[in-house]
Amino acid sequence: RNIPQFKRHWVEASDQSLASPYYYVPERFSVASYNILGGRNASQHSDLYVNVPSRYINWAHRKRIISDELFGWDPDIICLQEVDKYFELSDIMVKAGYAGSYKRRTGDKADGCAMFWKAHNYWKERAFNIRTLAQLSVFEMCKSDSRRLLVGNIHVLYNPNRGEVKLGQIRFLLSRAQYLSEKWGNTPVVLAGDFNSTPQSGIYKFLSSSELNVLLYYRKELSGQKRCRPAQVLGENKQTVGPIVTLYGHHKLKLTGYMCGSNCTQGFNGELLATSYHSKFLGTVDYLWYSDGIVPSRVLDTVSISDLLRTGGLPCKKVGSDHLALVSEFSFSVTNNEPKDKVAAAAAASPIVDIEEPNNQQS
Repeated sequence: RNIPQFKRHWVEASDQSLASPYYYVPERFSVASYNILGGRNASQHSDLYVNVPSRYINWAHRKRIISDELFGWDPDIICLQEVDKYFELSDIMVKAGYAGSYKRRTGDKADGCAMFWKAHNYWKERAFNIRTLAQLSVFEMCKSDSRRLLVGNIHVLYNPNRGEVKLGQIRFLLSRAQYLSEKWGNTPVVLAGDFNSTPQSGIYKFLSSSELNVLLYYRKELSGQKRCRPAQVLGENKQTVGPIVTLYGHHKLKLTGYMCGSNCTQGFNGELLATSYHSKFLGTVDYLWYSDGIVPSRVLDTVSISDLLRTGGLPCKKVGSDHLALVSEFSFSVTNNEPKDKVAAAAAASPIVDIEEPNNQQS
């Protein structure tokens, strides 16, 4: 089989007018989001990788490939999902100049979310772990007294039939991110992760438009995943809608997704055509959402559907997961942070805490 090389290219954002100038380096930062496929999940769901040679599933191989991918893009902040070998990864990342934190999911789950950041560029002020669900961390640029950033890292429940749980998890993350952003002086927000919802879904609509009337959707259709088997994606895809009994309100964060104009390999809603591919799924579930106060200066384009199909499924020789990493460079658009004395007061009042997820939303 003629396996593509997967050369991914940086694409400049279509509107640079609000971004900081290139010569002012401290104003720019890059964020990566990557579901790296947990080793336990890979072994327990071998039916998803029937077309993938076993050597590409092997963790020793994938660890090296994933590290090479990340170091090649050189992001300032890295958000990883499905991490079940944190200390192995941490050893590699620390040697490369990163610091890190990890939050394992509760219950019988063996994996969790991990964040790494360049220790010489940032220091983490506070971490707020949402149990079973996500990480939220406030960062400050060491080279700038006024530039702070709130980064969220989430892995939403996979089960395509539990749309109401997914929506509840995301809604809770957004409420905590909004609260912390306001508490830290309206700090800009980046929310990274595997949201296990497609751009055609009701959950995506909730994220992008800030509100959703779920009376228009079947619970099992809220995430859109059930329509993303490869044969369906490549054939004719029909949407269905229907009733559900619970109505969610809205969120106040104004979020924009991973899109950068007509040069990107775009699909529905301007998002990437596919960020994950295995024998039972082909589509987009991974996102980098960002709020007011920052703008993307460039993003890493994904690969074409034809190149993905030529692999027969991910992982492959040059990709260490069944997902593709997202990487975006951002600029601070305005100086919108509160004075340092107010932030210091917030820090003193905000120890590192675990934020409990509502019991009825746990996965």
